[in-house]
Amino acid sequence: MATCQRSVQKANKGKAMISKSVYRSCGLSTVMVMSAWAAPTGNVQAQSSHPARSASSAPTVDAMLALERQAHEAYVKGDGKFFENLLGDKWVAQKAGVRQSKADAIKQISGIKCEVSPGWMLTEPRMLKIDNDAYVLSYVSNMQGSCTADGKTEKMPSPVRAATLWVRHGDQWQAVFHGANAIVDPNAPPANAEAAESGTHAHATTKANTDASTRSVTADPLTRELLAVDNAAEDGWMRHDAEKIIATTANDIAFVDIYGTFSADKAATVKAWTSTLCEVSGYKVTNAVGTSVSPTVGILTLTGAYTGTCGGQDIGGLKVFVNEVYVKVGGSWKWVFGFNSLT
Repeated sequence: MATCQRSVQKANKGKAMISKSVYRSCGLSTVMVMSAWAAPTGNVQAQSSHPARSASSAPTVDAMLALERQAHEAYVKGDGKFFENLLGDKWVAQKAGVRQSKADAIKQISGIKCEVSPGWMLTEPRMLKIDNDAYVLSYVSNMQGSCTADGKTEKMPSPVRAATLWVRHGDQWQAVFHGANAIVDPNAPPANAEAAESGTHAHATTKANTDASTRSVTADPLTRELLAVDNAAEDGWMRHDAEKIIATTANDIAFVDIYGTFSADKAATVKAWTSTLCEVSGYKVTNAVGTSVSPTVGILTLTGAYTGTCGGQDIGGLKVFVNEVYVKVGGSWKWVFGFNSLT
């Protein structure tokens, strides 16, 4: 969940929810969050937007990268219509803790115009299987350029680590989550210094905390179930309890932290989460919303505010916007993928 010092910048890529946010500066708008879909890329061949498959076949990295490329090409043109089919009806995105729907995303994309330099590529792809019908593809994009929306032009961060959750829909693959974080120096000063309320203990999330999400979205009944797992994982992290972390996470997990660093190895993640570099006594959850993507896959988004220190620095003034994917294994929900942001 947290990393603080240069010496652990690469090793502690696990659930670096907060302590990494102590250092990071990131003022990206929603346009920039989607910007990994904002430019053509050069390392995949153009393919059909829906790769051929048998009923039980898994997607290939190349096929999914081809979908990402098509999304880039449509995004840079402001082609919202393309995304009507690419995005699933359960599409999940958030900005500053507020959920955004598929319709919101398409409207936003339709109003964007981007200018990008040619020749940029998608590299370092990694595929994480959630279940037979859901996969997360992560990659690095080194695109450069700018996008204009609502009369405001912003430069794209570069490079970024992006991740997309793809789900099978009939003979197609549709995206239900996408995020992109700039890959930055963890020692940069933070931009997100908004004061946060004092936290509650990790396993003490209250009805008031969970009900806060209804301000913008009606919470799926799944919310409380996923929050219970999140609380257990957070408690394991705060207590440096490897056994509890292992018990609450799936066999294969991955994570993109707010620095754009990536971890896909469970052993390394557990080691990072049990580090004593962060001493956290509590946290508060607000804006929690769970969504059932399928009977066995769920997404939880929330805002986390923490009490404690990391690397000797107070982290009580930061909010982290958390996106988590869960998979049902043997009747129990397990944490399997996370993507955290300061915007």
